[in-house]
Amino acid sequence: MRLNGTSPTCGTGHDEANLADTLTPDLCVIGAGPAGLAVAEAARSLGLSVVIVDKGRLGGKSLHTGAVPARALAAAASHAHAMRNGASFGITADAIKVNFRRVHDHVDAVIAALSPSRAAPHFEALGAQVVSGDAAFTDKRTLKAGETLVRAHRFVLATGARPVVPAIAGLDAVPFFTTDTILDNTRKLTHLVIIGGGPLGLELAQSYARLGTEVTVLEPAGFLPEHDPELAAVALKRLEEEGVHLRPYTAVTAIHARSMGIGVSIRGTDGEAMLDVSHILVAVERVPDLDTLDLDKAGIRRRKGDVTRLDLTAGLRTSNPRVYAAGDVAGGPASVGGAYEQARIVVDNAFLAFLPRHSGDVPRVVSTDPEIAEVGYTERTARTKFGTSFRVLRAAYAENDRARARRETYGVAKLVVGPGGRLLGAGVAGAGAAELAALFSLALSAGLTVSQLGQFAAPYPSLAEIASRLGRAAPRRDDPLTRALLTLNRLLG
Repeated sequence: MRLNGTSPTCGTGHDEANLADTLTPDLCVIGAGPAGLAVAEAARSLGLSVVIVDKGRLGGKSLHTGAVPARALAAAASHAHAMRNGASFGITADAIKVNFRRVHDHVDAVIAALSPSRAAPHFEALGAQVVSGDAAFTDKRTLKAGETLVRAHRFVLATGARPVVPAIAGLDAVPFFTTDTILDNTRKLTHLVIIGGGPLGLELAQSYARLGTEVTVLEPAGFLPEHDPELAAVALKRLEEEGVHLRPYTAVTAIHARSMGIGVSIRGTDGEAMLDVSHILVAVERVPDLDTLDLDKAGIRRRKGDVTRLDLTAGLRTSNPRVYAAGDVAGGPASVGGAYEQARIVVDNAFLAFLPRHSGDVPRVVSTDPEIAEVGYTERTARTKFGTSFRVLRAAYAENDRARARRETYGVAKLVVGPGGRLLGAGVAGAGAAELAALFSLALSAGLTVSQLGQFAAPYPSLAEIASRLGRAAPRRDDPLTRALLTLNRLLG
């Protein structure tokens, strides 16, 4: 990386005074959330010079207001749920008391413990340079951040997403939470209505219900439409069993301020109704945080029909061949682990063009309890791509000894298998789904057949046995190598 005017002008039109404050790294990462920091680490592992630009705290919203505090809240809620439901194990407890102030302190402690690994000194120690300031493109290969110009070989947009507040009559007359502010709450909420039933909305709904709040989730469409319906049904049924009121195909028509509480007018499949609630959480949508970047100057196009999203290739490149996208800007993933996988995809595509990688390799996770985790093709997308030339293998959690011992038998795992036993995708809804999805993701990236998946020795008892059971369920004759060896054996007598 060159500093103090040693970079070439390349016809950008900047004068020599500006060049004195120009950085010319191999890579400039715009945004310091999980995706951006993962991209920076992946680039440094290749020895590339890296500049990280961010206007806020490193770690982004995921660390301070998003996925990390949401998981910490869910962990506290799971303890309350376990104490409340210990009778089936022969364990009973007195009435559960939840101290929301101390729950909030727990969430803050988790953030504080993780913050050093996302702080500027950590990444500067790795050899990256951190620049603080608002960022905007000045042309197709130059970014201005504060008073610094950055002319990088490649850029990655990883600015995260912001919540959208819908235009609902009366909403501006009452206090309400967004997904960026709900985790600042330190008080018990009597009746929380959540407007929007996406993954984060459902995760927060379950946590608050387990902590003793009455929760109603209103979703104008169906719940989790982007996920396998069979897997989604597993998680949704559990939420309803735990007392979360799920109301799909229900729109909010108006909000009414009252001296005590809030009125919420709704319209659903069974007509109109009025809900009496104490608090509102708006969780309808999050859109990429891109509006201040002057993308037009960089020649970066938005998607037709959806100007909140970028027009991206399968390799996460924008219409400007120097600029890529990661994280929420690229449509996910929300998980930190997924961010590291996506970071490798972006860096490989940006700097190792002879090793192209596809963004479909990244697992997709919904962190309810039970979890939903998918990787590769789903049954629905496989049908669109392959017609009828694939099959689906299933294994129920009830058939797994570890799940039975822990009374976690409510779940299912699915494999999507193509011609020759080729593994096309996998989906799991159940305890430890994310860990099982990691195993399936490894099998997909290695190009294993489903029969080969059944040949690994899983520890007993473990949920990993579900994967080997699925592999053993596939006819071995479908494996090309097995067929060749059988044919050879017959020929040799």
